[in-house]
Amino acid sequence: MTEELLSLFEQKKYHQLKELLSHMEPADIAIIFADLPERYLPLLFRLLPKELAAEVFVELDSEMQENLITGFSDSELKEVVDELYVDDAVDIIEEMPANVVKRILRHADPVMRKDINQMLRYPNDSAGSIMTTEFVDLKKDMTVADAFTHIRRTGMDKETIYTCYVIDNNRILEGLVSVKDLLLSDYSCLIRDIMETDIIYINTMEDQEEAARQFDKYDFLALPVVDNERRLVGIITVDDAIDVIQEEATEDIEKMAAITPSDKPYLKTGVLETYRQRIPWLLLLMISATFTGSIIQHYEDAFLAYSVLNAFIPMLMDTGGNSGSQSSVTLIRGLSLGDIRFRDIFKIIFKEMRVALACGITLAAANFVKLLVIDRVGLSIAAVVCSTLVCTVIFAMIVGCSLPVLAKKLGLDPAVMASPFITTIVDAASLMIYFKFATTILHIT
Repeated sequence: MTEELLSLFEQKKYHQLKELLSHMEPADIAIIFADLPERYLPLLFRLLPKELAAEVFVELDSEMQENLITGFSDSELKEVVDELYVDDAVDIIEEMPANVVKRILRHADPVMRKDINQMLRYPNDSAGSIMTTEFVDLKKDMTVADAFTHIRRTGMDKETIYTCYVIDNNRILEGLVSVKDLLLSDYSCLIRDIMETDIIYINTMEDQEEAARQFDKYDFLALPVVDNERRLVGIITVDDAIDVIQEEATEDIEKMAAITPSDKPYLKTGVLETYRQRIPWLLLLMISATFTGSIIQHYEDAFLAYSVLNAFIPMLMDTGGNSGSQSSVTLIRGLSLGDIRFRDIFKIIFKEMRVALACGITLAAANFVKLLVIDRVGLSIAAVVCSTLVCTVIFAMIVGCSLPVLAKKLGLDPAVMASPFITTIVDAASLMIYFKFATTILHIT
């Protein structure tokens, strides 16, 4: 497709090019634009119909948006801004430098400018920061016929008209009604008689991740957002919830890998910025790993007396780290989905202890056979290694399941307590357990 567009562009067949682009989805056009040389973008963008151009603009990354805005005339910028939904405009503004923001706001109509400024006051990652103020509201004393008239008159510029919200004169949320309910009701019915009053909503200051969980739990298409007096101030739509889920999942994955989260795609992130994201954690983990060397040095006599013990250190440390990682990842996922609470910590630990005991015994039994048959070590050495293996797995799984839950309780991100952090703790502990068994069973002084 990219080659076809380039070919039409080079041949200056702009009419065919416009026809081709107008039948494509905005997200697909944005992907193609990302692969094209920047010099082609302004002209290609100008070929798009007005509404499609605004939808494509939202899908572009911030760097391409900034380049296009810089090249827009005032009238072109106003056309794009007028077609944007408020929440999309806020997302764009948050990524732009101050001079570009001023230009966007200058060409926004007064109502949109007011809504944008209001939404920018909400904290980052709050429900208020991702909501849109473009929704259909009704009054409970309206008839169904009145509701349809109101929807036709005001719905053109709304982000969704499928779910309509019923408010009083003070904008207090009283109920909701779907277009399906309206279509299946008599035109003379009052909204108060068909509206749903048991409404699930979210406060503007709650975390956006909690809003996304509501969509996952209840299969919503939209979620009303209210202030502290239960006045309806906006709605969150399912497309914004999906964006939040993707952002939070990416952030958790980066934290679990001990990388400072970034909003930029990998290929758009420079070498220096990538270095800055990784080096603090690597330094911290390297320093913490020096405890492992101190432990080995402390038990130097055991190494000298039974040098064969050295061969099993990597296996014990890796098994412990893997066990802790399995447990922590499972718990972090449960915490992010809201399936696990701090009050469940004792149930979690008890369950993980039983799982760890079963896993440890199985691993120890398999390893015991290997030690005697393949490695041909004595029973005492096999006993040291296998006993350590069982204890290490139990300790690792308890640490792996408890640290994320404790982190959540303390207001920290559980993802930080993932693989690298837990592995460092387990490595040190497994060595201490190993050499304690060695000094006890082998009578090393």
